[in-house]
Amino acid sequence: MKVLFIGDIVGEPGRKAIRKIVPLLKQKKNIDFVVANGENAAGGSGITPSIFSELIRAGVDVVTSGDHIFKRREVLEIVETQERLIRPANYPQDVPGRGFTVVETADRRLSVGVINLAGRVFMSPLDCPFRVGRKAIEEIKTRTDIVLIDVHAEATSEKVALGWYFNGLASAVVGTHTHIQTADERILPGPDHTAYLTDLGMTGPIDSVIGRKTEQVMIRFLRQVPTRFEVAEGNVQLQGAVVEIDEKSGKAVSITRVRENLADYDVRLD
Repeated sequence: MKVLFIGDIVGEPGRKAIRKIVPLLKQKKNIDFVVANGENAAGGSGITPSIFSELIRAGVDVVTSGDHIFKRREVLEIVETQERLIRPANYPQDVPGRGFTVVETADRRLSVGVINLAGRVFMSPLDCPFRVGRKAIEEIKTRTDIVLIDVHAEATSEKVALGWYFNGLASAVVGTHTHIQTADERILPGPDHTAYLTDLGMTGPIDSVIGRKTEQVMIRFLRQVPTRFEVAEGNVQLQGAVVEIDEKSGKAVSITRVRENLADYDVRLD
């Protein structure tokens, strides 16, 4: 099977890329399952019920998140009931929502487990993502051998360490959060192959500072005063990776980075 992982979707430009590119890319690359990080899909921070539905209609199977999942209070209307929307599993136990899910592919041939974890380095002091992730894997493995992990973290060292820790336990470990696509995709060595990439990148306006208007971000850096950051526009890309997985064993066969320009699809932005 082939899984398309999509990096952090930023605002309306990122959502346009999802609507226009994902359906065609699924056909072009014979994609069976799509995982996208949607925690920045609402104006650059958070997600709403309507936006979640928009992403699902466009062909996303599971929407992961991170530290901005609760920025829009409307998400509380769906975070408990929608099995295709997950928040980091290492949030405190009484936080609404679920940290992992198991859903079927569109053709109902396969069940796929997806785990969302948040890093702690330069971020919030959450529960240990290593221990929480391992426990989630054990539960998922009672239902399927295909396990996908989105590590939403700031520090590359923490992401790499989590990749090695889950090597042989997960089919793929990919990072999100920094909005900068890394070039270290690989199949980690070992008898049970795990695909790894430190960061999928961003789905949104590339001519920006991680999706926000450059002039506004520069003011913040230069003056050190509170500044409103708006989502940038133009030069929109969908970034991520395609992972091929052996259906029977859950082992990764290959991983390839994806960078698709919205303009190349020659469609009107409605």
